[in-house]
Amino acid sequence: MKRAYFYIDDTIWVLRDITRQNPKTLFDNPFMNMLKTAHDKYGLKTQLNLFYRTDYFYGNDEFSLADVTDKYKAEFEENSDWLKMAFHAKQEYPDYPHVNATYNDIKDIFKNIEKEVFRFAGKNSFAYTVCPHWVPMSKDGVRALKDCGVKILDVTYGDTKEFEEAPDSLPYGHNLRLLNNRQPETKLFTRNIKNAAIKNSICGYNHLSFEEGEKIKRTNEILWNDEIGLYFKKFCSAGLNLTPYDGIEEEYTELSENNYIGICDHEQYFYSDYFAYQPDYADKIYKMCEILTSKGFTFICGEDLLKK
Repeated sequence: MKRAYFYIDDTIWVLRDITRQNPKTLFDNPFMNMLKTAHDKYGLKTQLNLFYRTDYFYGNDEFSLADVTDKYKAEFEENSDWLKMAFHAKQEYPDYPHVNATYNDIKDIFKNIEKEVFRFAGKNSFAYTVCPHWVPMSKDGVRALKDCGVKILDVTYGDTKEFEEAPDSLPYGHNLRLLNNRQPETKLFTRNIKNAAIKNSICGYNHLSFEEGEKIKRTNEILWNDEIGLYFKKFCSAGLNLTPYDGIEEEYTELSENNYIGICDHEQYFYSDYFAYQPDYADKIYKMCEILTSKGFTFICGEDLLKK
């Protein structure tokens, strides 16, 4: 069975726009219309991984999930078989927000996001397949997610080493994130990723060896973590925002040899006032869908991975 899982990280602006612009229907919003078009034509299913609030990095125009209108709750519920929302983080910055988090840190943020999604979109719109912001999570944080009902958790994978072996190898001041309230499981690892700037990265409890990660990245397999009591899965096979339109055909044709493909995108690149705006954002999603459906893939929601 060939399955593809599509999710969009860092989501908050579209909910702000819907609330403030008050479109006649949910899918009169351009971002939502794009996803509905891809669903209707290709069967795309999408999970929106949510920030609880906007970040001051983009200015003082504050907006949170508590501000989201419930006017479109019925529409969200009607489309909850293919459009899901889930926990991601409180806000965009700092990077690696959860790597040394306490149990209560994670439980409080998760419950706040869950409560608001229930309010404005209904319980069936909320997913318990979780990709945390930047992925790494402390052991206490993973335990909190499990207690909140999370079934499958994204992981990092790769060769690890202690921070003391390479204290100057992390970019963007990330060494400060690793050291702040550092937990025993927090280490360095080498990412297998296109973005060369962050090949040296931080990992937490939800980390696998290179061999384990490569195996489950390419198959429908998920790994049971017996210590905490949930499943681990490397979700992302490819980052759509990292691939130029002209490279999609080659990359996704090659990936189609796998039985599982996880496709990650990021909300910001859709917006023309974002510094890294991609005007072909929608076209890239349509092209990815066209290729994968032609190769026999079915789009799934994350928790469908629990179904054999």
